[in-house]
Amino acid sequence: MIRVKDLSVLLVLTLAVSTPGLRVGAQEKESKPGEKAAEAPPGPPPKEESSVTDHTIKIGSQTIPYKATAATILIKNEKDEPTALIYSTAYTRSDVKDMSQRPISFLYNGGPGSSSVWLHMGSVGPRRVMTINADVTPPAPYKLMDNPGCLLDKSDLVFPDPVGTGFSHAVGKAQDKDFWGVDQDVKSLAQFIATYISRNNCWNSPKFLIGESYGTFRNAALGNYLQNHDNLYLNGIVMVSSVLDLGTISFYPGQDLAYILYLPSYAATAWFHKTLKDRPENLNAFLDEARKFARGEYADALMKGDELSKAEKAEIAKKVARFTGLSEDYLEKANLRVRLFQFMQELQRNRGLTTGRLDARFAGPTYNLIGEAADYDPQETAISGAFVGAFNTYIREELKFGQEKKYKPAADFDGNHWDWKHEGSDFGFFPGSPSVVLDLVQAMVSNPRLKVEVEDGIYDLATPFMEAEYTVDHMGLPENIRKNIWHQYYEAGHMMYLHDEDLAKLKKNVAKFIDTASKQ
Repeated sequence: MIRVKDLSVLLVLTLAVSTPGLRVGAQEKESKPGEKAAEAPPGPPPKEESSVTDHTIKIGSQTIPYKATAATILIKNEKDEPTALIYSTAYTRSDVKDMSQRPISFLYNGGPGSSSVWLHMGSVGPRRVMTINADVTPPAPYKLMDNPGCLLDKSDLVFPDPVGTGFSHAVGKAQDKDFWGVDQDVKSLAQFIATYISRNNCWNSPKFLIGESYGTFRNAALGNYLQNHDNLYLNGIVMVSSVLDLGTISFYPGQDLAYILYLPSYAATAWFHKTLKDRPENLNAFLDEARKFARGEYADALMKGDELSKAEKAEIAKKVARFTGLSEDYLEKANLRVRLFQFMQELQRNRGLTTGRLDARFAGPTYNLIGEAADYDPQETAISGAFVGAFNTYIREELKFGQEKKYKPAADFDGNHWDWKHEGSDFGFFPGSPSVVLDLVQAMVSNPRLKVEVEDGIYDLATPFMEAEYTVDHMGLPENIRKNIWHQYYEAGHMMYLHDEDLAKLKKNVAKFIDTASKQ
């Protein structure tokens, strides 16, 4: 690192000395009408960087040696011009004799526009930041610990940061915003993955994608692209808090599906915070009842729209109140339709609390007690400082990378918007909601042995569990392929690994999934 830095200084000094002479020559040269100014000579090509360190971790009864590689990989366009340096942290087991047989997993978060810091420092990586379960983690100093839920006993792990996040950035003539879109994001990460696999002799290794939130949306499109464009076939895809069709979680005017799919998650949240009048003992039985009500009486009532009579509305409001803990009066005034941020604000308003979105077990103080909708997400603010602070210390002190670089937990869109257009969407003449359902269908049809596991948090109000169930149940897959998708459930939220018991459960489930999909 020091040699690279010294070389950079030397180049800067050399340019500083030589540039004035070049400027004088340019000024002395007589320009002719219509003559274009000479283009500035290209700068030095962007260079990849890396830092490799050796570590050990105890997982169960095993002491596992591993290498941590913090590095950037250069990607290029079809003209072979450099376009971006993509940063990743890779963990590879050191005592494996035949690396070509070793499973490898690529893990990332979503946003879109998020780095991979959350999965990296909270889920199955070798080091984990300690947070307070369902409560605010105090400010620094933060604590890092070896992670008993680490997956290194089953798979090597690579955590890439999409362009514009983490240490990843555009180079050459490209800009970060050129990569901010469904297809742009997929193509850049596909090139990164293919390059990594080639350099590390992993073409014969079992290969997995593990994405969270928008990362599951990316999973479907990226998995399909890797298989059909690069002939890089996957063994399995893990969907952590899944959404494949954004229409299912969007409260569009005149569309009622999101209200139906959210109701069981509202019920789970009300049960957890004990806002129900007659709170049942058995949560799972209560949620089954909520699912049945949402699909049946509630859906029927919403489908009637304005033709629903006053008496019918009052009867349904009474039943919705039983499941959600909201008052019948509030529900009638809301026309039986309560949007997410309204629910977050209203559920514990009389306690002066706002309910969490990413994890509804969290709650925080409400500033505007007469506001209609929540102003913030108490879960997000409770953990962000700990994750970002711990990572910045860890990457510099333990992995010896990025001492003079700024790590971006999220992209700075600065007025730019994510490009939701997606090749392969089959919506006919009119555009529909952003969806990658057909991508996953195509990936599974072209690779009938591809396995998919969906990890659902019952207190997740960002991507509710019934939404994931609904999407899987409406993919239209043949039965022999449909059986390759299954769900796992957790008594936590969007980031179920924040709950120690569910981190252990997540590790167990994903480890078994990797074993199963690797040996088929």
